[in-house]
Amino acid sequence: MTLARFYSVLVLAACATLPAAAQSLDYEVFKTRVEPIFLKKRPTHARCVVCHAGANNAFRLQPLEKGATMWTEEQSRKNFETVSRLVKPGDPVNSHFLKQPLAATGGGEEFHSGGRQFATRDDPDWKVIADWVRGAK
Repeated sequence: MTLARFYSVLVLAACATLPAAAQSLDYEVFKTRVEPIFLKKRPTHARCVVCHAGANNAFRLQPLEKGATMWTEEQSRKNFETVSRLVKPGDPVNSHFLKQPLAATGGGEEFHSGGRQFATRDDPDWKVIADWVRGAK
């Protein structure tokens, strides 16, 4: 086996051990564009972080340190791993993570105890998350 072939096999093996979602979703886009949405106050709704920090459900965000306005690098990576498991890369319309907070009239799930964060798929923040799921870089 040549050295080049050996390294090719090694790289393929390493990629195969990553979750499929993590292979196609961009962490930097998540950290800089998606994660800030979880901290954003929306009219008539609590911020996502209020209910989902340390929550006992699939969308469990890391709790912010006292006085912090953003997550640490380690916390952001954990949030990325959590959210990556809740989306179908390339398919935002059928991703539970995007359907759950979307109004049923806009194509969302029937129930979300945090209310409807997004009335339609035209909401700018919904679009940011959808673009990330589609593979934005």
